[in-house]
Amino acid sequence: MDKQDLTRIYEENAMAVYKYLLCLTNNCDISEELTQETFYQATKSIGKFRGECKVSVWLCTIAKRLWYRELEKKKRRAPVSMEDLEDTMISGQDIEEDYLLNVEKVELFRMLHDLDDKTREVMYLRLTGELSFTEIGEILGNTENWARVTFYRGKQKLIIHRQSND
Repeated sequence: MDKQDLTRIYEENAMAVYKYLLCLTNNCDISEELTQETFYQATKSIGKFRGECKVSVWLCTIAKRLWYRELEKKKRRAPVSMEDLEDTMISGQDIEEDYLLNVEKVELFRMLHDLDDKTREVMYLRLTGELSFTEIGEILGNTENWARVTFYRGKQKLIIHRQSND
């Protein structure tokens, strides 16, 4: 594969990979960094790509693996020190206010967490990544219709869950 092919692959898939990572990370900077790392790793291992799936699916698989690796690194890092916490409080960030603003979002993510893996992934990609059903289907190796139906069923499960808790 030559340089032009790699450039074309990047141009056609970079935004989809970025949006996918943004859904997973909820952080623009980390998503940008991991997108670049994804294409670096893909360039190194392009010879191993067997063409059994779409290039976008292969790239998103690499991206997901890199994100999981990043999460493992974060787990191994030391917890926040009291000094860091005091600096945060002194800087004017109101932890209580932030908490109140995020209560509904936290509840939504708790409900999403209870869904099966595929449904949860479709919901994340649609809600936080704002991807089209076509893009979601491509990323997850399924059809646009499958993504629509999975999203609809996930939404129905969330509505039922919320009604049963009210």
